[in-house]
Amino acid sequence: MPASYAYLGPEGTFTEVALRTLPEAATRQLIPYVSVQSALDAVRTGEAEAAFVPIENSVEGGITTTLDELVAGTPLMIYREVLLSITFALLVRPGTQLADIKTVSAHPAAQPQVRNWLKANLPEAAWESAASNADAARLVQEGRYDAAFAGEFAAARYGLTALETEIHDAENAQTRFVLVGRPARPAAPTGADKTSVVLWQRDDHPGGLRDLLGEFATRGVNLMLLQSRPTGAGIGNYCFCIDAEGHISDRRMAEALMGLKRICREVRFLGSYPRAEVNVADVAAPLRGTSDGEFVAAADWVARCQDGRF
Repeated sequence: MPASYAYLGPEGTFTEVALRTLPEAATRQLIPYVSVQSALDAVRTGEAEAAFVPIENSVEGGITTTLDELVAGTPLMIYREVLLSITFALLVRPGTQLADIKTVSAHPAAQPQVRNWLKANLPEAAWESAASNADAARLVQEGRYDAAFAGEFAAARYGLTALETEIHDAENAQTRFVLVGRPARPAAPTGADKTSVVLWQRDDHPGGLRDLLGEFATRGVNLMLLQSRPTGAGIGNYCFCIDAEGHISDRRMAEALMGLKRICREVRFLGSYPRAEVNVADVAAPLRGTSDGEFVAAADWVARCQDGRF
């Protein structure tokens, strides 16, 4: 049997479509799971080599279910990311008309992406959340709901009809998906990489977040995502999920992480991995004083001073 990849199912999700864009997916057994949690747990227990799950969309930001699962539990690591343009279709049982629709269903992350369309076209319809958009289509097939927002490609899989297509409130909406596995040595840097971490402060104090961000800023590391998530320890207790440009083998990134390790109660490394759809030629050059060569030269100068060779 080939090694398996778990993914947020059932069959017919945007997650499955994005997963199949990875070349290695052709050599893996792709197994749908009912939730992000169960897919990631399959990796933790060894049932799957890796899991493929959504982590961010361009309309609402981070997918909190995925972020919370990566923050808690046995550590996991991100190895790849994929960007997928998202547009929805309204899937119904054959013969259903717009006037017949009283209930609609989709994954909660879909609602902000179709809210205005829903208000304009189905203002009286009740929204019901589903574990995934494809699961919503399955529930429509079973007669639980009247319509589902899902990919048009899911219609044939569930015997449904696309009553409306190209539904989206935001042009060029995208969802970011990640391939997550057990911790191991990160892949070699490509020159167009991203590093993800979770940070917990030692204590709550004025300027605490500034202190964390300063470790990146003073070393010329650009942040791409910053999202706070509750720790469960009470109101006002948060950790911070951060994506930053660069690879842990870059001197500026490594020194930023060392600085964070010194001042944080805990730092969870979630991986350094290639950025999706970004060419090395398009990556901005490091700020003056933050290139690897300049870090090496500075360290060499300190060593010479220590030896009295300045």
